[in-house]
Amino acid sequence: MKSALTFDTVAKCSTTKARVSILTLPHGPVDTPVFMPVGTQGTMKGMLPEQLEELNCQIMLNNTYHLGLKPGKETLDLVGGAHSFQSWRNNLLTDSGGFQMVSLLKLAHITEEGVEFASPHDGSLMMLTPEHSIELQNSIEADIMMQLDDVISSLTTGPRVEEAMWRSIRWLDRCIKAHKKPDTQNLFAIIQGGLNVDLRKQCIEEMVKRDTPGYAVGGLSGGEEKDVFWKIVTLCTDLLPKNKPIYCMGVGYAEDLVVCVALGVDMFDCVFPTRTARFGNALTMNGTVSLKSGKYSKDYGPIEEGCDFHNIAFQLRLMKQMREAIKKDEFPAWIKKFFHSYFQADRSRYPVWAINALKTVHVDL
Repeated sequence: MKSALTFDTVAKCSTTKARVSILTLPHGPVDTPVFMPVGTQGTMKGMLPEQLEELNCQIMLNNTYHLGLKPGKETLDLVGGAHSFQSWRNNLLTDSGGFQMVSLLKLAHITEEGVEFASPHDGSLMMLTPEHSIELQNSIEADIMMQLDDVISSLTTGPRVEEAMWRSIRWLDRCIKAHKKPDTQNLFAIIQGGLNVDLRKQCIEEMVKRDTPGYAVGGLSGGEEKDVFWKIVTLCTDLLPKNKPIYCMGVGYAEDLVVCVALGVDMFDCVFPTRTARFGNALTMNGTVSLKSGKYSKDYGPIEEGCDFHNIAFQLRLMKQMREAIKKDEFPAWIKKFFHSYFQADRSRYPVWAINALKTVHVDL
């Protein structure tokens, strides 16, 4: 299918599967690996668009479900899309709305037609179909749009997993057909298949036939064991095309980002940095600092030397450091230094799953 992006790899780690690339989208270039902050309703809570630009945030997320409810399609069409609506000059990625349907709403019922759900306003039954999701995302005018997929918990087992995978493939075909702006918006497929290796392989085989501009690994970060999580991630990065961006959805913990970059992932998003900030937790290179403990009531210095913003700044700085280390081909040494610092030199605190995952790409912690 048509693509409104280019993806050029400029450096590869000689040890791991990590790479640095330039993803050029309609609203400018994005340096990958990249973490994309989540501005659910068209705004990054507590930050102005100018402040995000100052941090060199090149792409952020909006949520199709929330923007579809408020301000709604009519208003978005009137103002010319979500970029104008939120005064954002850089790139946007929108999710399809399917995850919210299943995770936030009561009575969400999935049929072949789409996701039927009770309106949060008046309880009346509504339907989100692949066509409606794409219509909303075309109105939002996001640079990257996600297909509507059949979302199930990562802990689901049995025939429902295979059913969701095949339905996601069929829904991708409907999304492609409904997509009205392939010259200015990129539609990404979402790889499903739960924790089943054979289903993931089958799904990749089918999705790659559709030749979408990029691919996402979906259906993870839902409470599954991390030793299973990383194996699915590395399987997908092994099998997906090397000339297209790979996006791991819902990943945002620092150690997860580091491991997944080493496993070959290019793009990430998660509400974690902003959500944990609202509970008074600051992310730093020396681990999480709880600001509500009273311990820092008379400490007027910065939370972390050299970082005068908050958690979004930390995530973007972390990604930048990884890109620089990969370019210098010093990434394995950087990983060891990161783990040493982040877990305060206490090897007993290193997650076992991370040690196992990194060993497969020749990094021994």
